[in-house]
Amino acid sequence: MANKRDLKKDINYVLGDIIEAVYVWEYTNSSKDTKSSEKLIDEAILVFDDLIAKVNAKDVENKKAHFKAINSELETKGLELIERINKL
Repeated sequence: MANKRDLKKDINYVLGDIIEAVYVWEYTNSSKDTKSSEKLIDEAILVFDDLIAKVNAKDVENKKAHFKAINSELETKGLELIERINKL
């Protein structure tokens, strides 16, 4: 991870792709109920807001460790959301 800007871009791209995948699923499965997929979109937005707030936190002692923790949290939550998309 090079800097804060790149981390913000990674968060945006990963969660944006997840939301886009849910929209594609909704489009291809228009006959199915979309309540669970809408819940996934809402959860992805909450994860985005949470991670961006953590990136913008000013009172961090060890920035490198803090950003590494955010990056790993993005990876775990992203994989969790992708698994839930696959179960739809």
